[in-house]
Amino acid sequence: MSVDTPPRTTAPPGSSPAAVVRRPRWGRRLAALGLLLLAGSPWWAPPMLRRLDFFRVRHVEVRGARYTPAAEILARLDLDTTYSIWSDLDPLAGRAGAHPLVGSARVSRRFPGTLVVTLDERVPVAFTSTARGLQAYDAEGRALPLDASRTPVDLPIIPRRDTTLLRLLAEIRTADPALFARVSELRRVARNELVLQLVSVPVRLAPDVSLERLAQIFSVENDLARRGVRALELDLRFRDQVIARLP
Repeated sequence: MSVDTPPRTTAPPGSSPAAVVRRPRWGRRLAALGLLLLAGSPWWAPPMLRRLDFFRVRHVEVRGARYTPAAEILARLDLDTTYSIWSDLDPLAGRAGAHPLVGSARVSRRFPGTLVVTLDERVPVAFTSTARGLQAYDAEGRALPLDASRTPVDLPIIPRRDTTLLRLLAEIRTADPALFARVSELRRVARNELVLQLVSVPVRLAPDVSLERLAQIFSVENDLARRGVRALELDLRFRDQVIARLP
């Protein structure tokens, strides 16, 4: 911890110390106070500050862009060199938020000339295979323009757009990332039966399976591993039990 101490004043040779007066830098203080008053006045300050070159936008920082190309966000903002950070930022947030990979966006100022765009992206949870390649979907079944060749992402495959499958995958992704990372495919084999294909074993389950129920997969696998046995299939469809089909 440091302690600030007032500077010492010395008198010129032959003068009395009492005659030496330290003059505060009132000019700088008044300028800082004036700027603070301008920034804190919502009605008349922004129009005045927008005219100052000092507050022209020189940098744009995009945060939260994991799947969304930052260049596409910058293009949507459509800024030029005359744009001031004191301009209305709501239209910019609307333009950024209209990107199909973005759920919402916020734009804030960082003085003197930086805008910060923070994205809340739509999260892809699965791919479907199409004639044009892999199509990504989010939990709500919304198709996302995610180019898997440009943005490497490892997602499970589902046969077609199915909101039940997508929501289940989204819940697993949020609650148990380790399990989600093991899922290679999820498909519906009957009205009330799904197959969750893990890297090591397929798991049969009901569409309304709970996350607590899915967590039992790990305990069953650990128990089988201690016995030196590997299951061909696990079945969670029956209440209060996990059936392991062995070789």
